[in-house]
Amino acid sequence: MYPSVLGLLSSGLNTLMARSSGKGEVPTLILSACSREVIRVSFLRRDAASQEIKTTVVYPATEKHLQKYLRQEVHLIRESWEDYKNITLPFIQSQSFSIQWVYNILEKKAEADRIIHENQDPSNGFVLVPDFKWNQNQLYDLYLIALIQRRDVKSLRDLTGEHLPLLKNILQEGKEAIVKRFGVPGSQLRIYLHYQPSYYHLHVHFTALGYDAPGTSVERAHLLADVIDNLVLDSSYYQKRALTFALRADEPLLKKFQEAGRV
Repeated sequence: MYPSVLGLLSSGLNTLMARSSGKGEVPTLILSACSREVIRVSFLRRDAASQEIKTTVVYPATEKHLQKYLRQEVHLIRESWEDYKNITLPFIQSQSFSIQWVYNILEKKAEADRIIHENQDPSNGFVLVPDFKWNQNQLYDLYLIALIQRRDVKSLRDLTGEHLPLLKNILQEGKEAIVKRFGVPGSQLRIYLHYQPSYYHLHVHFTALGYDAPGTSVERAHLLADVIDNLVLDSSYYQKRALTFALRADEPLLKKFQEAGRV
C-alpha cells in the first residue's frame, strides 16, 4: 500500500458538498484533468451553477511529496558561487530528479493539445503551456510555463550572455502568444524564474499580475526582464553573485549547507 496526498481547494467547498436532493443520490461531477508524472490535478463541478473544486492527487506519494504538504520551519540561505559549486551542484547531480514529463511535452508525447506557443529552435526555442494549477476557465489566476527546448540549462545559475537570445525570445514571444490567445497584455503579466526551482530544467513562469501566485516571494522569484538586464551588463553575472533562497527544515539540501557550516 502506497501513501497518497489529496488536496481540495474551493471557496464554495462546504456549499457544494452539502447540496443533495435528500434522496441519497451521489452528485454528478464534471471532471477535467491534467496529469504530469504522479501528480494529477482535476477540477470538479456538480453543475454549471456550482463552484469548482480544485483537487490535487499525488500517488504514489514519496516522503518528499508528503513533507511538501506539511508545515515546516523555513531557513533562509545565502548561496555564494563557491557554495553552488561545492554544495548545491554536487547535491543536484547526486539526486535522481525525474524531469521525463518535461521531455514528453517537448517531444509532444504528452499535452500536445495544450501547447499555446512553440518555437522549435533547438538552442533558442521553447514551448509555452498552461500550468496545471490553472484551469483556464478564468483569467484572474492565469498561469503558464515556458519550457526551453535545450536540455543543458538547469537553473538561473547556468545562465550566461550566451542565453540572451533564448531569454529574449521567451519574454517577447511569450507575451505575444498570451495577448493573442487570452487578451492579457504584457503589462499585466508577472514573468519570472524561480531559484531554487522545483525541477532542474530551465523554465519561466507567466502569471497574471494581480494573482498572488505561489513562489512569488522576494527570496525566490527573479523577474525575467531583470535577468536579461543583468546578463547584458555582465555575461557571468549569475556565476559571480550570491543568491538567496529559502529551504524547509526537512529538505536534504539544507542539511548539506548545515554540514558545511553555512547555516
